[in-house]
Amino acid sequence: MSKLIVTENPNNWKFQIDGVQVITPAEYFGESQLLKAKNTKILNFCRSYQYQSLGYYVSLLAEARGHKVMPRISVIQDFRYPSLIREDSLDFDELIQDAFKQVEDKTVEMRIYMGRTKQENFLKVSSILFNLLQTPLLKARFVQKEKKWLLQYIRPMNNADVPEEDKPLLNASLQAHFAGKKTFGSNVSRKKYDLAILINPDDKYPPSNEKAIQKFVKAADKTGFSIDLITKNDYGKLIQYDALFIRETTNVNHHTFRFAKKGESEGLVVIDDSDSILKCTNKVYLNEVLQANQIPTPKSLIVRKETPVSALYDFGFPLVLKQPDSCFSKGVVKINSEPELVPALQSLFQSSELLIAQEFMPTSFDWRIGIINNEPLYICKYFMARNHWQIINWSNARDKDGKAETVAMKDAPDALIQTALKATKLIGNSLYGVDIKEVNGKYYVIEVNDNPSIDSGIEDKMIKDQLYLRIMDTLFQSVKSN
Repeated sequence: MSKLIVTENPNNWKFQIDGVQVITPAEYFGESQLLKAKNTKILNFCRSYQYQSLGYYVSLLAEARGHKVMPRISVIQDFRYPSLIREDSLDFDELIQDAFKQVEDKTVEMRIYMGRTKQENFLKVSSILFNLLQTPLLKARFVQKEKKWLLQYIRPMNNADVPEEDKPLLNASLQAHFAGKKTFGSNVSRKKYDLAILINPDDKYPPSNEKAIQKFVKAADKTGFSIDLITKNDYGKLIQYDALFIRETTNVNHHTFRFAKKGESEGLVVIDDSDSILKCTNKVYLNEVLQANQIPTPKSLIVRKETPVSALYDFGFPLVLKQPDSCFSKGVVKINSEPELVPALQSLFQSSELLIAQEFMPTSFDWRIGIINNEPLYICKYFMARNHWQIINWSNARDKDGKAETVAMKDAPDALIQTALKATKLIGNSLYGVDIKEVNGKYYVIEVNDNPSIDSGIEDKMIKDQLYLRIMDTLFQSVKSN
C-alpha cells in the first residue's frame, strides 16, 4: 500500500516516517501513476479544507480515485454544520461529564493529533472526537454551563499551528497510524492484508466465545491476514485495514452498523455487511421478503397500532408477538390468552410502530443452518431451555440456554438445507444463520440471522478448525479480488 502525506510545503515538513512520501497537492493532482494507483492511503495536511480549496480537492479527488483519505469529503462537509457536530457529541455526554468532573476551570481546550492529546485525563474524549470527525489535526473547546460541560466548538487545525512542545506527540501519532494498530519488532512483519475483528470484551453473551475468537485469529493468520482485535473505540482506525469481521451483536441503531458502513465506504470487505445487518435485524422486512418469495414461514401478520385486536384472534392462543429488531429471544413475547394480548401490545408499541404476530409452533428444538457465500457451513439443533418455550430463557440465569447438538452435513435432510439456501439468497452472500422449525416433515423459516453464534465446542463440533478457515478464506479471497 502506498502511503502519502499531502501538504503545500513539503520542505517545511519536519517528520521522517518510513515508507511515507510527502508531496504537494499539485504533484498529487498531476502525476499519472497516482491517478491509476490502487491501495493508496493519504493524510491530507493542507492548510484549509474550505470548499474548492486545495485541501478540499485533494480529498475529493482521492475519493474519486478510490484512495483511502483522511479527512473524507463527508467529514469536511460536517465542519460546515457545527451545530450538528455538537448534537452528535451528546451521544457521549456521560463520558464527557466524567472526564471533566475534576476540572476547576470553566473552559478546556485540547489539541488532538490522530486521536491523541497531551492531556492524559482527556484521552478518552480525544479518541471519541477523532472517531466522530476523522481529521488528522483537531482543536476542541469545552465550556461549563450550569454545571454541565458542553462542546463549544471543534475544528481542523493547521499543521503550522502545532506548538513545538506538541510535535513529538504528533510524530508518534503519525508513526502509529502508518504502522498500523500494533507496534512490531524488527523480526516480525505485517502480511499483505490487514484484518480487523470487532469485539466487545464487556459483552456477557457475545456471538463468539473467547476460544472461538482465538480460533478465528489463528485461521486468519494461516489464511494470510495480519489481525487486530478492535473495539467500538477504534472507529477512526478502520482506514488502516483491508477487511472487517464483526463478532459483536449487530443492530441498525448501533455502532456495529456504523462500523460496517464506514468499512464499506473505505473499500474494506465487511462481514457482516451493512445491507445484511439492515435486512436481517428487521423482522418486518424478513417476513415480507420470505412470504413474497414463497419461502414457508409460520402464519404471520404485520401489526400496526391501528390493527384491530380481533385480527389477531385468527392465530388462536398461544400466539407470538415480536419486535422488528428482536434478537437472541429478546423482544419476543408469548401470549397465552386473550387478557394478555392488549397489555403486551401496548408495551411493545412503546418502542416500535410495527410488530409481527406469528402463530405459535411448539417444537423441542430449532434447526440452525450456518451458511457462508451461499454454501452450507454447519448444522445445529438448538433445544429449548428447560421448562421454557424458547432456546434462551433470560429470566433463568441457572438454566438460561437449552442444549445444542451439531449434526453432520450428510445426515441433515436435503430439503432443510435447500430451504435455508433459498432464504439466504434473498439477503446476500455473506455469513448467515437460518433458524428453521420442522413440523410434520415440513420446514418453516423463522428468521435469517446475520452475525450468527459461532462458539468453540458447538458450531465447530463437526468440522473443527475448518469452520474458521472457511470463513477467513472467504474474506481473504474477497479482499484479493476487491
